[in-house]
Amino acid sequence: MKIGYVSAAAGQPATTLDDIVAEVKRVEAEGFAFYVVPSIFSLDAVGMLTVAGRETETIELIPAVVPAPPRHPAALAQQALTAQAASRGRFTLGVGLSHRAVIENMFGLSYARPALQMREYLSVLVPLLEGRPADFDGDLYRVHASLDVAGAEPVSVLVAALGPRMLEVAGELAAGTSTWMTGLRTLESHVVPGIRRAAQAAGRSEPRVQSSVPIALTSDPGAAREVCNRTFSIYGKLPSYRAMLDREGAEGPGDVALVGGETELREGMRRYREAGVTDFAPSVFPAEEGAVDRTLAFLRGEL
Repeated sequence: MKIGYVSAAAGQPATTLDDIVAEVKRVEAEGFAFYVVPSIFSLDAVGMLTVAGRETETIELIPAVVPAPPRHPAALAQQALTAQAASRGRFTLGVGLSHRAVIENMFGLSYARPALQMREYLSVLVPLLEGRPADFDGDLYRVHASLDVAGAEPVSVLVAALGPRMLEVAGELAAGTSTWMTGLRTLESHVVPGIRRAAQAAGRSEPRVQSSVPIALTSDPGAAREVCNRTFSIYGKLPSYRAMLDREGAEGPGDVALVGGETELREGMRRYREAGVTDFAPSVFPAEEGAVDRTLAFLRGEL
């Protein structure tokens, strides 16, 4: 199981592109396998990683995740291939449907038939990312196009897939899934077997399963879970994450966080690996004073 780093700088009001590049370079030097940057309402995630790709040498770069509905798949493929050329083959594209509140209420777009939209989106996106023409006529997308981005290797795709139909789509058409705020039992009993079945049925290789959960090294797990609930409270309300918390039997984000001493964190990471997680993306949060630095030091020791 590879261990990555979720950006702490992205999304902060004062964060500049130079700050992101400095963070990626530091994380690469520390030995993390991949760097995850959230796609939120600040600097563009693919753009940030395109620049960072020119400034680094070995670390994999992943946006988690780019909302698909506002971006035409051919346009996103062009961006992703450019990022791949800039990073010399170290870019992996994370895509997702975002949330109804964002797509409909903020952007004024349709969020109807989400699983169908992702299936058709990937039917256009994936061929273009693999250097093939897109020749697709569906209900939502009708695209006949090709791209020629010099120096770009094929780009693999991770889909933010949580529900059964989305896991089926991801397993059939993509390289794997990228999850957030999804507990260990749900990964083990629902996410991993669901996407593996779909990949196997489609004749694809074993899918990647990227798991991101809040993490903190602390001597007071109870207090840390309370901080986690406050810090990540929005994710207990968004329907897609709420469904995963309910499936886990979790009241809030703190119930799926990995918190405790070194022994507890190490055992938790072992369990994620045994559950089928291939890429562990811990989201370090300030459970208490000094917790972030202590947690990062622990993670560096596990690389």
